[in-house]
Amino acid sequence: MVDTNDEWIKARTGIEERHIMRDPNIVTSDMGAYAVDALLKKTGVSPLDIDLLICATVTPDYFFPDTGTLICHKVGAKNSFAFDIQAACSGFLFSATTGAKFIESGQYKNVIVVGSDKMSTITDYTDRATCILFGDAAAAILLQPRTDGNGLLDSWMRVDGVGEEFLHMKGGGSKNPPTHETIDKKWHYLYQDGKPVFKAAVKGMAEAIAEILKRNNLSPEEIKYVVPHQANLRIIQAVADMLKFPMEKVMVNIQKYGNTTAATIPLCLWEWEDKLEPGDKIILTSFGGGYTWGASLWSWAY
Repeated sequence: MVDTNDEWIKARTGIEERHIMRDPNIVTSDMGAYAVDALLKKTGVSPLDIDLLICATVTPDYFFPDTGTLICHKVGAKNSFAFDIQAACSGFLFSATTGAKFIESGQYKNVIVVGSDKMSTITDYTDRATCILFGDAAAAILLQPRTDGNGLLDSWMRVDGVGEEFLHMKGGGSKNPPTHETIDKKWHYLYQDGKPVFKAAVKGMAEAIAEILKRNNLSPEEIKYVVPHQANLRIIQAVADMLKFPMEKVMVNIQKYGNTTAATIPLCLWEWEDKLEPGDKIILTSFGGGYTWGASLWSWAY
């Protein structure tokens, strides 16, 4: 479709395959509902017992109603409060931290955080710089109260609107509402200027992890895994090198899924679940458009 090849893509991104939802009738809320349904069956939690569902996405079904609201309807979560968080590739990180705060408040006992993005709907497959990167996916986690000290221990989040220029989708909002002109200019597809984003992502995630370690008096040796957003293997490797984390302590599955935006971190947790034990300390970290970035420290609970 574009002037590239398999070897070029693997060498520069680490991506070997991706999954694309080709059925136009299956949308972001459907993918999210599938993940939530599977999670409820696995944990034995009734959909009627869900207190809050937060959906991280940049590919909502609509501007409104929220995709989280639609997911609740599809899974039968009739007693739930729901909302979306749009923070690009940091969406899941921001949402998981927010969900944990609702648990800590004592107000809710069952909070689901789902990252769901159908990135193929906003990808220009004639743009070689971006079309090789993104895949479609959804994954979800359940947050519940604990009394053993496990769970969210600390978080450090930042945003900087200077990134608007380098990573954005121009069309569709109040600044550039849909017109024939915005469609002709392909403003309804994501845009990324790779070099400045690469530099900012490495700096941002390394800074966030270093801050988390410092604030909690931890060394890299005390962390079981770093769970980074899967944007580009070279970014992940550069962050690990800067912080002296061996790659065997970094969760990586970009080779199988590409960049699935809000779904990358929970997809990693899903795949590495059997390697984690109660009390294992993990750091989640991400960097996304806008810019958005941060890290959070968790003690695995089961």
